[in-house]
Amino acid sequence: MHGIETVLLILESVLLVATIVLLLYSLKEGRGRKKLLLEVGKATKILTRQEYFLTVTDSMMEAEVEVIGFITGRPPVGDDRKRVRSIMDNVERLAKRGVKVKYLVPKLHDRLHIGYLYTKAGAEVRYSNCAIANDVRYMVTDDKLVVVGIPESTGETEATRKGYGIPSESLAKILKDHFSRCWEEGITYEEYLKEIIRQTGVTPKLLGKELQIDEKELACLGKDQSG
Repeated sequence: MHGIETVLLILESVLLVATIVLLLYSLKEGRGRKKLLLEVGKATKILTRQEYFLTVTDSMMEAEVEVIGFITGRPPVGDDRKRVRSIMDNVERLAKRGVKVKYLVPKLHDRLHIGYLYTKAGAEVRYSNCAIANDVRYMVTDDKLVVVGIPESTGETEATRKGYGIPSESLAKILKDHFSRCWEEGITYEEYLKEIIRQTGVTPKLLGKELQIDEKELACLGKDQSG
């Protein structure tokens, strides 16, 4: 009798161990699936963002008269540095051809770096408090081609994840009217820099390091302020 109980106890222990092993394997497999899904989602975001930038650069290449853009102006990190460099190259080419390029950026001091880069490339940049950059960003080429960028969630700090190219003169007119109103209310890159220098009182060296802007340029603006 005791022998049977011992056998049953051993079998019960074996089954318990097997169950635990299966549970651990199942949990591990579940974590693996979750990790895979996260990686797939991450890859999808990268591809859709890359597609958005390609749409932007393609539409810029078609410009003959004017390009206007309402952008977030977020400081570029990672792969975005290459994308911003590509846009700067396009701005330089357009400027040489006499095509006007204008960008409106949210009035946030960390957006001065993009203003510095695009201004140096030949674009006109102004800073505005218009709130539309929270939930949609756009670019209009020659009053007929629109590129609309959509963030993953609402917020000025959210990166644009998806973009759509829309050949529509009607939509282009609506967005250009909005752009023009904000443009008139906005201040230039240089004016905003002077405003930040005046408000903060920091040295050109410290501000240049924080915003990744040429210290000499900031020093000149600081002299203008003191004068």
